[in-house]
Parts: sequence; structure tokens; C-alpha cells
Amino acid sequence: MNTDQTPGCFWITHPYNNFIDNHAAGSDRYGYWFDLQIHSMGPNADSSVCPEHAKVGQFEGNHAHSCGRYGLRIFHNMVPRQYPCEPVQYDWGVASENAKEPDVSLHKDPYWKNPAITAYFRDLTSWKNGRNGAIAERVGDVRFMNFKTADNKLAGIEFSLTAEYGDNMAQIDGALVIGKTSNTEDKLEWANPDGIITPRTENFVVRNVRFFNFNWGIGCAISTCSHCFHSASTDSGARTVTFEKLFFDPETVPRRTRYQKQLQYKAILYDLDGTLSGRGPKSWVTPYYRHHMWGDEAAGTGCLRNKEVYNGITCDGSVIIRRLAFYRFSPSYRFTSQPIKIL
Repeated sequence: MNTDQTPGCFWITHPYNNFIDNHAAGSDRYGYWFDLQIHSMGPNADSSVCPEHAKVGQFEGNHAHSCGRYGLRIFHNMVPRQYPCEPVQYDWGVASENAKEPDVSLHKDPYWKNPAITAYFRDLTSWKNGRNGAIAERVGDVRFMNFKTADNKLAGIEFSLTAEYGDNMAQIDGALVIGKTSNTEDKLEWANPDGIITPRTENFVVRNVRFFNFNWGIGCAISTCSHCFHSASTDSGARTVTFEKLFFDPETVPRRTRYQKQLQYKAILYDLDGTLSGRGPKSWVTPYYRHHMWGDEAAGTGCLRNKEVYNGITCDGSVIIRRLAFYRFSPSYRFTSQPIKIL
């Protein structure tokens, strides 16, 4: 089986278990592998067991290092909800006794019939892995809290996909991310690792993160659009990721952001407090296109180009950047050569 070809120190097929103060080292592939299926399989197959949507137990104080690929891997789906085997029923409210239409004021959570459950992964220290310190494939309200990563060859932390679930968002909160340390035998000169790779979907927040030692090659603190090099399996990008309370060591982090070439440099980074862009609250970082340059660049307002640090532009709060997409419009030539101006 494929799972036998990719061993992990801890192979976890149901999330409702506790892993506290463990050390995973030297695995050919993974340290901690959450390999979650739709239902339990094999001799214990049971359609009433739904690991992908089950509650997550405790994951605290663990270590992973020197694994061939990932220190922590969450694979397939981890979208925990109150009733794991029941579908999510999208409903903005319930019908009041004398009303024909739902009363939206009665329920703030649109998924009230099967609400999301928050899953916390706390205090992981993960270093010297062949790819990432930690990676999550498709997750709901899953939060990486107080992670420490260093000397990983691809990235410290990566999220690939996030599931839409109301206001419940996947998050990285309170991380220390180091590109390389003096303790690494392989100086990582050829690897060019990034600190955090953001997902190719929205509903994702990065906060309280400190970055150090990304001052060689082309590696940087934040890279975008996870796995977008598989262009056939992704859309046009330009998804919005939210940031706040970041710190970049001024001596060892000369480059803060970069973008995947395969999607022609499309991404939107929303900075709540100005600690990413340096342009004040509710500012933006995005790739450079000439039509992105709004405001008075000479006066230092609106959008400013900064290729060295951001590989693109930064915009202050006077500008709002949004993704706009058209699907299956007809006739197909409707927007050909037509200018679009949105204020």
C-alpha cells in the first residue's frame, strides 16, 4: 500500500486521540501523520465513523526533526464539526412562527445545524525536515498555535486549502519561524526555503509570527498559493490572506513576500495593522501590475512599488483590493477589450 511506502513515526487515522510531549525523529517520510479518511477502512470499516470531520484531541508540546518530508502532516481533509457523519446544512436562519421567510437575526452562524469545531495544535517544535516543519492539506477551523520551526528545506509551515465554514478560519497564531540556524549541517544554500506558504484559498489568518534568518538565495518570509505550480488543479489565484502582529528581523529578513510564477504573480495579502506592509492599518501587499498603481506615487500615497522587499507593491488604507472573477459568462466575447474601472 502507498501508506506502507510512506512511513511515519506516528500514523494517526482518527483525530480524537491525544499526543502530548512526544519526540518523532528520523522517519523516512513523516513525524506525525494525520491520514484521515471519509470512513474507517479495512477490517474495522464502519460508515458511522467519519474521521475527516471528527473532533480533534490534544496535540501539545510535541517535537519532530530529521524526517524525510514533513514533521507534521495533515492529509486529505480535517474539517471537524459537531456531527461528523452529518452534512453541513447551510441556513442563514430559521423560520419564525408567523413568517414565511427565515428570520436572519435568530442565528448568526449560517451553519447552525452542524456547527464547526475548533481544532488546536499547540507548541510543536519541528526542524531539519526534508520539506516542511508542518503542512495541512484541506482544513476547516484548524489552528497552529505557538509553533517553532527551523532548518526545514521547503518551508516552516504550509497550508494548502481551507474549507469555507462561516467565520471559523484556519489560522497560524504565535509562531517562531527561522530559515536556518548555525546548528544545521546542510547550510540550506541550495534549498531557498520560505517561512510560511499560504493556501490557494481564502479564510486564512496569520498572526503573532516572528521571522528570522532568510537572508540568502531567493527564500523569503512569506510565499503564496500553495501547490499552485499544479496549474491544472487550481484557479486563477488572487485569493486574500489576512495578517497582523508580525515581526521581521531587520538584519536577517531582507525579503518579506514572493509569489508563485505559474499563476502570473497573483495574490492579495491584507495587513490589518501595518506590520507586514509598513503602510499602516488595513493596508495591502500584492504583485505589481501597472493597473494596480492607484494613488499618487510621487507623494507616497496609495500604492508604491517595492520590488526588493515585497516583490510587488504595497498600498495604504486608501485603496481596497479585491478579487473579481467571471464564470461561464455569455456571450464569450462580452468583456473582450472592454475596460473595467471600479471605485
